[in-house]
Amino acid sequence: MGYDIERFVGYVNEGLLCSICRDVLEDPLQAPCEHAFCTACIHGWLVHHSNCPEDRQVIDVSLLRPLYRYMKNDLNRLQLHCRNREYGCEMVCSLESIDRHERECEYSQIPCSNAGCTVQVERRNLDGHLAVCEYRSRECPNGCGYTILSAEDTQHNCVAELRTELELLRSEMICRVEEAKHEMESRLDSQRRHMVQKESILQNEIEELKSQISRLMSDVRSLMAAERQHRQELEQAELEKREL
Repeated sequence: MGYDIERFVGYVNEGLLCSICRDVLEDPLQAPCEHAFCTACIHGWLVHHSNCPEDRQVIDVSLLRPLYRYMKNDLNRLQLHCRNREYGCEMVCSLESIDRHERECEYSQIPCSNAGCTVQVERRNLDGHLAVCEYRSRECPNGCGYTILSAEDTQHNCVAELRTELELLRSEMICRVEEAKHEMESRLDSQRRHMVQKESILQNEIEELKSQISRLMSDVRSLMAAERQHRQELEQAELEKREL
């Protein structure tokens, strides 16, 4: 369906009217025969027909194209009233910007955001309605902290609510303690495994050092034995020298 022609200010060219609903084109498409339609109108027409509603030429959805640019520009420049005019909005703007304005219009009827409330109010009055809405959430006046969501909730039992809240807190605390315990145990196990690995590495290094020391001591003993042999040979040579 198109835009109601009664909303527009001034003359609207016949070529900018939908050939089916006869209102101003909305999301327009054009047939090869150059007749223009609202997208919703022509799609609905082609469900039961296979021709143009104006000249009866055969058309198909695949043959529909966007409106010529100059026609699109003419369409976008048309001035029209906000759809909330009956509620007091006096805004007149171009068709190109009307959707943006109406999404933010202070006179738009919007539903209350409180669950269970079916009231619709103007956007500008929403804050005032929320302040007095019987479905608004508020805390119990007796100080128990319970959130009142409806008129029935005002009859709640504060002691029972506090007991329930206490049980929830106790359960949450127990869960957190268990989580902390498991996390600590996991960390300790990880550290223990790391220490065992380090101990094994150090033990291997100690054994390697012992082996190296043993080899060094063996080399030292060999050198000392060689030195004694060399000294004995020198002494023997000295005796032979004296005898000569």
